[in-house]
Amino acid sequence: MIIQGTLASSSGTLNSQIRVEGAYIVEVGPNLGEADYSFSGDCFIFAGMGDIHIHARDDVGESQTYKEDFCTAGAAAINGGVVHVADMPNNPVPPITDESYQEKTQHLKKRNPAVHFTLYAGIGPGTNPLSFAVPYKAYMGPSVGDLFFKTLEQLDETLSRYRGCDVSFHCEDPVLLEQHAAAMTHEEKRPAECEISATRFALQMIEKYELKGKLCHYSVGEGLPLIREARSRGVKVTCEVTPHHLYFDQSDLTDQNRGKMQMNPPLRTIADRKAMLDALREGTLDYLATDHAPHTLEENEQGISGQPHLDTYGAFVTWLILDQKFTPEQAARFCSENPGDFVNPYVSPKKFGRIEPGYTASLTVLNMKQPVTIRREDLKTKCGWSPFEGITFPGSVEAVFIEGEKVR
Repeated sequence: MIIQGTLASSSGTLNSQIRVEGAYIVEVGPNLGEADYSFSGDCFIFAGMGDIHIHARDDVGESQTYKEDFCTAGAAAINGGVVHVADMPNNPVPPITDESYQEKTQHLKKRNPAVHFTLYAGIGPGTNPLSFAVPYKAYMGPSVGDLFFKTLEQLDETLSRYRGCDVSFHCEDPVLLEQHAAAMTHEEKRPAECEISATRFALQMIEKYELKGKLCHYSVGEGLPLIREARSRGVKVTCEVTPHHLYFDQSDLTDQNRGKMQMNPPLRTIADRKAMLDALREGTLDYLATDHAPHTLEENEQGISGQPHLDTYGAFVTWLILDQKFTPEQAARFCSENPGDFVNPYVSPKKFGRIEPGYTASLTVLNMKQPVTIRREDLKTKCGWSPFEGITFPGSVEAVFIEGEKVR
């Protein structure tokens, strides 16, 4: 099979062809032959985009699958142009041991979703590393679920056993969260100082235990210099940012939408939102990762935090490129290449993130001239809603290839 069009990577854009055999790319270049699929100059062909922070809500207990499962999350991912995802471990039955991780892995295989899933293992009080390499997630303070630490000292003691591991951090200081627990609004209960304090501590832990660290869903502009300074000293840390922290801020909150607009960490100031856009553009932030958190609308109204974003990933990227003036090269870096680099140590023989021979033939094609209005009836997530409903993005997902097969 030969695919033709404008290929986008961090090194530039080029009209070229891709030859695919089976599930893999075998050749890239001009004049490879007659194209089976040819995309116009209105489109960019990216190495398949990856969302390395989602909550599929599925585990062996299946107690939360009324709002999402591996298969519906996979369908939402394809709808949003995403070809691989990484699922967080804060399940009712958390994957924190060899046995519980393998049980979740086997449950995933039985589901057989349409996209590839990488599974995080959880780090909680008293846990130990698994006997095989996996990415880990540490919740520094209360989020959705019970897998979190009550003090930073408790986290330090536990992380001493994870030296050299790949650890992602939910950065909110549990002690400061407790101090603000009686505040009036969700935003005041989880203020910026909680994230900044936790950032300092996470960076200390990453350096102390030689971790391959990642800071999740970053949202506070004041924390960015801390990250840059740590990197300048050789600390191995990367950072995510979500669509909601790039698009919404506290000025968008109303009494009517507070339930739908609640997440952890919460929406920040206009200045913070603009700082996240700038940091993503210049590379301090490394991944567009949605923190896809499917809950029912009734649950959101009851105060459960999180928004679903898989269905709208690709359309949102067109907003970044066309309205916020990101380049296709920048989008390729934080949507395709960096997410691929993150999961590739754990997905062999698959290999995501680049349009090069030997890589998995999973591709995302975005049409820059075909706007899309987000409608509830077009969503594939089981929870059935989006914070972007009624919003028109300037482009849309044109096609998706998964392991050599066109699935959209």
